[in-house]
Amino acid sequence: MNAPLSPPAPSPKDTAAEDRIISIATLAVGGQGGGVLTNWIIDVAERNGFRAQSTSVAGVAQRTGATIYYVEMCPDRGRQPVFSLSPAQGDVDVLIAAELMEAGRAILRGFVTPDRTTLIASDHRIAAVSEKIVPGDGRADGAEVKSAALKAARNFVCFDMEKMAVEAGSVISSSLFGALAGSGVLPFPRESFEATIEASGRGAKASLRAFGLAYDKAAADRAALAAGGEPPILKPVAAPVRGPKPAPTGDAGQLGQWQALVQRAEALPEPVCEMAMAGLRKTVDYQDAAYGGEYLDRLDAALKIDTGERRDFSIAAAKYIANAMCYDDIVRVADLKTRASRLARVRTEVGAGEATVLQVTEYFHPRIEEVCASLPAGLGGWIEARPGLARWLDGFINKGRRIRTDSLRGFLMLWVVAGMRPRRRGMLRHGAEMAHLDAWYALAAARVESDYALAVEILRCRRLIKGYSDTHARGLSKYDRVLGALPMIEGRADAADWLRRLREAALKDEKGVELDGALKTIASFALPETASA
Repeated sequence: MNAPLSPPAPSPKDTAAEDRIISIATLAVGGQGGGVLTNWIIDVAERNGFRAQSTSVAGVAQRTGATIYYVEMCPDRGRQPVFSLSPAQGDVDVLIAAELMEAGRAILRGFVTPDRTTLIASDHRIAAVSEKIVPGDGRADGAEVKSAALKAARNFVCFDMEKMAVEAGSVISSSLFGALAGSGVLPFPRESFEATIEASGRGAKASLRAFGLAYDKAAADRAALAAGGEPPILKPVAAPVRGPKPAPTGDAGQLGQWQALVQRAEALPEPVCEMAMAGLRKTVDYQDAAYGGEYLDRLDAALKIDTGERRDFSIAAAKYIANAMCYDDIVRVADLKTRASRLARVRTEVGAGEATVLQVTEYFHPRIEEVCASLPAGLGGWIEARPGLARWLDGFINKGRRIRTDSLRGFLMLWVVAGMRPRRRGMLRHGAEMAHLDAWYALAAARVESDYALAVEILRCRRLIKGYSDTHARGLSKYDRVLGALPMIEGRADAADWLRRLREAALKDEKGVELDGALKTIASFALPETASA
């Protein structure tokens, strides 16, 4: 159990403890206000008769290395103290992390120690580059970081300070400052912290709101812990309450078609209904109501052959058929980039108000393959069948482009491309995707009777295919390699487990090194059996 969040009170005669240098390290990335937070800490120290010094060491890039801001302070006794320029392992009193994984990095680097360090961290996540490049789910486990922090730190203050700041109309530096004040680790009154923010001028009201929210939360957690309660970070987080989904809009005919589809989906067996509704919304939003009807027709076919009590095959079909039908193409990309909801989300993410002029630049690098895919099937296929012509056209097309969608010209360019959606069914790409979907589903359906678990895993292999352009090509290649191993494992009692392992290996890294190793392992025991047969 962690100790209460308050610094040890030295006796009046303990001048060595009174004069002890307090060290504070802050880890933050660009845009989180680490420099502002550091200036506030220096200011509040000097307001209370302390001498203080700050330094900073910049990180390599936005998410490959945070900037480390370091502050040392001590009471002003009329003589110049000797301050360090950077934090040292085992010698940090307060570690402030503006994001959960930065707290984990600080623990690994030895900046957090159980006999000394108060760790203050926001538990929201900003995915690191190493997490984003993983083809599958590369997110690190936040629960493991919190568990390690409880063991590594003397005191641990952790809650979503980013959310508090956004709700207050400020940035996270304000709520981090509030958590620092509310933790009680510094011997300064709340009024002194607030006076520091007020003196900063612009945006002070919003910063004070964020400060207050974080201060109250940290102080309440400290009081609960001092009373012998459980560390708040160990309490289960309540599931977010989801409000009602927005009502569909459209003319009477469209709404009638939608309601008919909803009735079909709601009549499906209970285990499948929830996933089917999600798939129906996705396919209708992607194309139209008729496309949603095609989705339900495909799902009905899966239900007819699914005899499993848990309906695992049908649930997997409901999810991955929808994903396969909603493939990414340039029409979809243009559609998403010209939606009002996207502009609203961008404004929220960058903190731009309605009165702020926002410029948005979209980056495109089309290839001849994407152009042919968006042409009518006959014309696109005719060009692809002539490699010389395709290479010649690619020389004009294959160039990086920057399109300003905040301008009328740029927005209209993408709006026209998005308007090609009604013609999507006649495009070359659509025919290829539907043929691939049919082959994939038939491969799984043919094995429902002989190996139900394997059939389910085949459906789940559709997860390997995503994106467009090079990303789609790499995913398709991995999909082919994984299912290409079926002849080696089919008929074994653990065939489904091996196919699952292959899929997970393919999702580990972009280059497929893990998949290569898994395929070699299967070949080592499967090929001799194949040869003897």
